[in-house]
Amino acid sequence: EDGTMARMPDIEKFSKKHDMKIAAVADIIAYRMQTESFVHSAAETILPTPYGEFKAIAFSNDIDDYEHLALVKGNIDPDREVMVRVHSECLTGDVFGSYRCDCGEQLKKAMEMVQEEGLGVILYLHQEGRGIGLVNKLKAYKLQDEGFDTVEANEQLGFDPDLRDYGVGAQILVALGVRKMKLITNNPRKIIGLEGYNLQVTGRVPIEIEPRPENRKYLLTKCQKLGHLMNVLDK
Repeated sequence: EDGTMARMPDIEKFSKKHDMKIAAVADIIAYRMQTESFVHSAAETILPTPYGEFKAIAFSNDIDDYEHLALVKGNIDPDREVMVRVHSECLTGDVFGSYRCDCGEQLKKAMEMVQEEGLGVILYLHQEGRGIGLVNKLKAYKLQDEGFDTVEANEQLGFDPDLRDYGVGAQILVALGVRKMKLITNNPRKIIGLEGYNLQVTGRVPIEIEPRPENRKYLLTKCQKLGHLMNVLDK
């Protein structure tokens, strides 16, 4: 009544008094992401690469100012199983070849795999540093140098271990005509993040990179704390 935002106890009382349901903003956003389309194809061209020729399609969206890129191989058919890699941007690894992670090597290997398959999509999402951005990722690296692991470093900065959201990515895949896919990933949670958007994950294709001394602890932490699956670390 005084114009301030009501807190949950007040909302619960109001809901009970008027026999109304309570919905969190996050739940409303998730519902709209599953029932409405917010992505738009903005530009398209042919992209020759060391791994083969791909159709590059840039997507914008109505949610934020971020732009995302899809590299498409072959003719996507909703009735056919498609090989898909959903790759979150990693400037340090993808561009500069940083040994702190395996991102750059995973991207190259995924492009090789899709090229060999002859049908697939590499979806490159603007989600630097598992969603915390470049500046905060570098701050997290400094904390890792001081002894924290990758999860603890994020938490020290006030972030969840993984802030990535695959809703926009799922909508882009649907817009491309993908319905059934073999997902190139070591992260089972990514499968959960994509299902529910009229997408069926028919299988998981591992993408394991030989660990280096500089990233072994990072990769072990992803397995132990984030549920990633990597047999290569058992060697």
